[in-house]
Amino acid sequence: MLETDRMATDISRLSILMELYESPKHGYALIEALRHRLGRHVSPSLVYPFLKILEDNGLIESYLEPVGSKRRRVYKFTNKGRAFALRVFQRVSEILSQAIEPRLTACANCGCKIYEGGYTTEVEGKKMAFCCIHCAETYMEEGRRIKIMDNGSKDCL
Repeated sequence: MLETDRMATDISRLSILMELYESPKHGYALIEALRHRLGRHVSPSLVYPFLKILEDNGLIESYLEPVGSKRRRVYKFTNKGRAFALRVFQRVSEILSQAIEPRLTACANCGCKIYEGGYTTEVEGKKMAFCCIHCAETYMEEGRRIKIMDNGSKDCL
């Protein structure tokens, strides 16, 4: 198996945890939700064995739910499983934060981290980044107050 295939499998399994964390689901609904989340088909041969592993380890439980004349097996997290999923999400969050951190810019006004977008403007010949136009306006207004006070005026705008 190629490394990218392993990665896709891990992303698929993480997505299974995410879907079940949001709400209990039967197998077909889970596969459809994964297709929407990942933008590709996820094979039942990946989903059902992973669900079995989770269930065998007491992380999920299943029950039969009547649908017309048929019954569907619905999977949901146990308390132990929810705690497990939160630990996995935390680890993934830490890994992603390390990968994204170098791309972040701090807002010159409030200091919040900006990943994409934001607002940039030139202040005294220097290009500055802000999270939004409101922070840019506040920053420039604060700058004016400081200049006025530095010039000896006792009045503040």
